[in-house]
Amino acid sequence: MRRPMAKSSLLFLVVLFSSSTAFAFTKPRQVYVVYLGEQAGAKGEEKILAGHHGLLLSVKGSEEEARASLLYSYKHSLNGFAALLSEEEATELSARTEVVSTFPSQGRWSPHTTRSWEFLGLEEGVRGPDSSGRLPPGAKAGGEDVIVGVLDSGIWPESRSFDDEGLGPVPARWKGVCQGGDSFNPSSCNRKIIGARYYLKAYEARYGAVNTTNAYRSPRDHDGHGTHTASTVAGRTVPGVAALGGFAPGTASGGAPLARVAVYKVCWPIPGTNPNIENTCFEADMLAAIDDAVGDGVDVMSVSIGSTGKPLRFADDGIAVGALHAAMRGVVFVCSGGNSGPKPATVSNLAPWMLTVAASSIDRAFISPIKLGNGMVIMGQTVTPYQLPGNKAYPLVYAADAVVPSTPANVSNQCLPKSLAPEKVRGKIVVCLRGTGLRVEKGLEVKRAGGAAIILGNPPAYGGEVPVDAHVLPGTAVSMVDVNTILGYINSSTNPTAVLDPSRTVVDVKPSPVMAQFSSRGPNVNEPNILKPDVTAPGLNILAAWSEASSPTKLDGDNRVVKYNIMSGTSMSCPHVSATAVLLKSAHPDWSSAAIRSAIMTTATTSNAEGGPMMDADGTVAGPMDYGSGHIRPMHALDPGLVYDASYQDYLLFACASGGGAQLDHSLPCPATPPPPYQLNHPSLAVHGLNGSVTVQRTMTNVGGQGNARYSVVVVEPMGVSVKVSPRNLSFTRTGEKKSFRIKIEAKGRGSWRVNGQFVAGSYTWSDGVHVVRSPIVVLVA
Repeated sequence: MRRPMAKSSLLFLVVLFSSSTAFAFTKPRQVYVVYLGEQAGAKGEEKILAGHHGLLLSVKGSEEEARASLLYSYKHSLNGFAALLSEEEATELSARTEVVSTFPSQGRWSPHTTRSWEFLGLEEGVRGPDSSGRLPPGAKAGGEDVIVGVLDSGIWPESRSFDDEGLGPVPARWKGVCQGGDSFNPSSCNRKIIGARYYLKAYEARYGAVNTTNAYRSPRDHDGHGTHTASTVAGRTVPGVAALGGFAPGTASGGAPLARVAVYKVCWPIPGTNPNIENTCFEADMLAAIDDAVGDGVDVMSVSIGSTGKPLRFADDGIAVGALHAAMRGVVFVCSGGNSGPKPATVSNLAPWMLTVAASSIDRAFISPIKLGNGMVIMGQTVTPYQLPGNKAYPLVYAADAVVPSTPANVSNQCLPKSLAPEKVRGKIVVCLRGTGLRVEKGLEVKRAGGAAIILGNPPAYGGEVPVDAHVLPGTAVSMVDVNTILGYINSSTNPTAVLDPSRTVVDVKPSPVMAQFSSRGPNVNEPNILKPDVTAPGLNILAAWSEASSPTKLDGDNRVVKYNIMSGTSMSCPHVSATAVLLKSAHPDWSSAAIRSAIMTTATTSNAEGGPMMDADGTVAGPMDYGSGHIRPMHALDPGLVYDASYQDYLLFACASGGGAQLDHSLPCPATPPPPYQLNHPSLAVHGLNGSVTVQRTMTNVGGQGNARYSVVVVEPMGVSVKVSPRNLSFTRTGEKKSFRIKIEAKGRGSWRVNGQFVAGSYTWSDGVHVVRSPIVVLVA
C-alpha cells in the first residue's frame, strides 16, 4: 500500500452517484456489482453480455435504459457485471435465483530495489535471511516469460527499468492489448511492458470526467506509485542508479527482471484533495481489471491496494471475488496488507486465496548525525538532498513552543499546515512529531514559516522505525528515544542549538529485518480462523523507479523531477512477494496458486539475519500477528519439499463457514453444517475461541523431486495449549503423492497466560533433513 499517511487520506468511503444520464430518474443511482458466480461452460462473450443485458432489462424500463446503465460486463474469469442501479433495483436483482450477491461498488480502496533483493539472498554469496545460492534446475533466471499483472496507478514506460533490450518475442499465449490515451499509445508498450489498460467508469460515475491537468487519461502514471511497484517486481537490471542525487547508489533491479509486465491502471486522484496523489480505486473498476487480466493471460497479480473500511463478507467483497476466480485459473494473487499498524486487527485483504504481505526493514540506513549544543550526537536518517549552509550551529525549537495561539493542544507539536508562528521559528531548526498529516507536509510547513530545517521525531507508537523522506528543506528523522533526548536537551538549555551533518548511506545495519510499525497487524477481523498477514517482506525505504510527472514528495511547489525514488509501505513489500511468485511460476509452471502460496509461507523465517528472533521497531519480539509465517526466503521457496494445496471447491466450503458465511457460487450450495474455517488445507493454523479441544486435518503434497522421502514433525506448543500431531512421521514414495495428518489442539487450563484474551502462538514443522516446512499455530481460548 502507499507510504504511511494520515488515516483521513488513506482510504475514502464514498457513495457513487451518476454525474450525468440520458434518462430522467427520480431515485438516486449507485454503481453496484452484480455477481453471478463462476462461468457455466463456454458461452461466448456475446451470449454472456446478452444475459447481463437481460437481467438489467428485468429491472429497467427499456432496452435502451438497460444498455446505458451497464458499465462493465465481467466475462473472462467470473460471471457478473457493474451497473448504475437504484437501491430498489439492486434489491430486486438480489432476489433472483441466478444472482449470488449484489453489492455497492465503493471507492474505499487506496494504493497501499537494489539492496532489498541482495538482502533477500537472490545474489549468490550475499549474507541475509536467505543466502542459499543459485536457482534450482528448471528455473528460468529472472522469471523469463512469466507475465505479472500490476493493478495500480499506471506506469512510466520511458524508465530504464522497463527497457526491453535482449528480451525475446512476447509470449504467444498473451491476449492483452496496449490501450492508447493521454501521452500513451501502442508504441509505449514493448517486449517488457506487453500490455496496458486503464479503468475509470466507476470513478467517473462518482466524480465526473477525470481532471487531466493532474492525471493522464491513459495507462501513463502521473502519481509514481504504480511505476515504483512495477519496477520492484520486474524492473530490468539498471547500473548506476541513485535517488535524489546520491542516496542508495548501486544497480537497481526488480526481483524478476526478465518477467513481462502488464499494467492495469485503476487508481485516480480525488477532486478537492491533493491532485498529485492518485489514491482512490473503485471496486467495479478493479474487478474489471482483474477479469481482463485473467483473460489476457497473466500468471501473477501484484495488487498494492487495500481498504481499512468495514470488512465485508467475501461474497460482497469485489476484490475477494475477483481474486478467487483468478486463483481458480492458476493466477497467484498477491496483495499488500495495509499501513494502519501497529494497532491490532487492522490488516486488509483477508481471504485465504490471497497472499497478504506485511512490511519489514532491510539492512540499509541513511544516517544523518545531529550534533547538539551540549556535545551529544544523535543519529538521524534522511534522503533530503539539502544541507544547512555554513556547517554551523542553528537555534533549536520545539514545534509546541512555536505555534500560533489557535492551534489545538493535542496537535501543537505536529507542524500541521499554518500552525507555526513565523516569528518563533524563523532561521531555526524545528522539532516536529509524526502523527496527523503527511510527513513531508510538516517540512513544507516549517519552510513556509521560515524555519531553517526540520527534525521529525517518532511518537511512542512508531518506536525506532525511521522512514526517510526527501523533504523540501534540510532535515532528518529520529526515533522515539532520540527525539525524547533532543526534547530533554531543549528543556534543560537556555539557548539550545544543533548542527545537522550531511547524510550518507550505510549497510549491514543490525538487527535486520525488523517489522515496520506502520505495517497492519492481525488478527483477521473477517475470519479470525485464518491468520493474516501471511508473510512479510522488505517495505521500509525501498528504492525503485518513479514517474517523471511526479515530484518525490508529490507536494504542490515541489518541482523536482526524479527517475528513482525511495518509498515505504506494504505497497513496497507486496511486489517483493509477487516477484518471488514469478520465480516459482517459472520454475514450477504446473503448480497451483495454492501450492505457490504454500511454498512461500512454509519456507519463511521468523529469525533475523543474525539468528535472533525478528523484532518490532518498538523493541519487542514480533509474532505471527505481525509477520504471519515470517520473512520470505525466495531461494528456499523454490524447493519447499512439501506443499499444502487447496481447490476452488475447498474455498467455496470455507466461505460457507466463515464470518457472515455466504454461498460464493451456485455450483456448490452451502451444506447445512459446513466444516469449520480452520479445516481449510492452509499453510498456517489459527483457532479462534478454542473451547476444550479441536482436531484439525491437513494434507501435504510431496514436491521435493525425490521418490523416497521421510518427514518427521517437531511441535512448539503455544503457552497453555497442548498440540498433538498424528502420525508424527510421513513417508512419500513418489513426487505428487499426498499424505494427511491430524492436529489435536486442547486448552490445558485457565492460567495467567490467558490475561486479556491474547492470542498465543506456536508452530509445527515437518523436516526430512533437507527441507524445513514450518506452519505457525495461533490460538485464542474461549
